[in-house]
Amino acid sequence: MPRVKRGVTSHHRHKKVLGLTKGHQGTKHRLIRRATESMLHSLNYAYFHRRERKGDMRRLWILRVNAACRARGITYSQFMDGLKKSGIEINRKMLADMAVREPESFSNLVTVAGGKTQD
Repeated sequence: MPRVKRGVTSHHRHKKVLGLTKGHQGTKHRLIRRATESMLHSLNYAYFHRRERKGDMRRLWILRVNAACRARGITYSQFMDGLKKSGIEINRKMLADMAVREPESFSNLVTVAGGKTQD
């Protein structure tokens, strides 16, 4: 069986790891063993935070809709309950976008939901 020299392979692997850890501090982007640990942690954080971001965005939308509702004299929960009872199914992302970009149509939704508009 012929001898296999692994220098080129490991060099490419090390360059890939060090490239992924570019921007990390101290030995975490210089030494291969520490860089590998740092890379694994960072990739793990990225995976979990991609999922966490979805909840963050939902919280932001609810906050925006709540602020727009309170400016029109109704609470968020009353507004959502009124929309559900009137059979209007619009997700929170669209409601938040409406509240910011189309205040007139959002006011119409508030009146339909059983709230009162502010004159």
